[in-house]
Amino acid sequence: MMNTILRRSVLGFAGLALSTGVVAGPLDTLTDTTPAAAAAAVQADKPDSGTLIPQGTQSRIDLGDEQTGNVKAIIEATKKAGMDERAAVVAIATSLQESKLENLGHLGERNDHDSQGLFQQRPSSGWGSVEQITDPEYSTTAFLKGLKQVEGWQELPLTEAAQKVQVSAFPFHYAQWETQAADLVAEHWTS
Repeated sequence: MMNTILRRSVLGFAGLALSTGVVAGPLDTLTDTTPAAAAAAVQADKPDSGTLIPQGTQSRIDLGDEQTGNVKAIIEATKKAGMDERAAVVAIATSLQESKLENLGHLGERNDHDSQGLFQQRPSSGWGSVEQITDPEYSTTAFLKGLKQVEGWQELPLTEAAQKVQVSAFPFHYAQWETQAADLVAEHWTS
């Protein structure tokens, strides 16, 4: 009887985890075989793990001049922090989710508490002053400082690494931006 209960519990949890994406992630895969998608897959690889396809359905937005400038600012801050392209991919994907790469001020009633800037960081949570967290270099450096404190972040799926820093109410939403973030890093890292 105990084995039956245990087996049903394990199978029930596995089914729940698979259907909700908790363990396995979304079941969708990237089928784009363009050079940009190949570059994204390379950027998204975990070290020594072979090819890793970004989790879930990927989203993409067109960027304006301000957003492209913020991509470049994130990349420059990443380089200044002595971190690699993978760190920039995580940071850019996080900013895509949090603000669509727009340096947002206080949004009034639509604001999530006192969240502002590219990463929607909160002064009340110790990220810095409003002036600091709305400065792209400062906010990126603060995000990367948090990322460095995540043990093994380089081997984690992007969405898990971002979530450990951001502590979002929607932890799996970061994954959808991995391909675009990797494409942006591939395009701007050496420019």
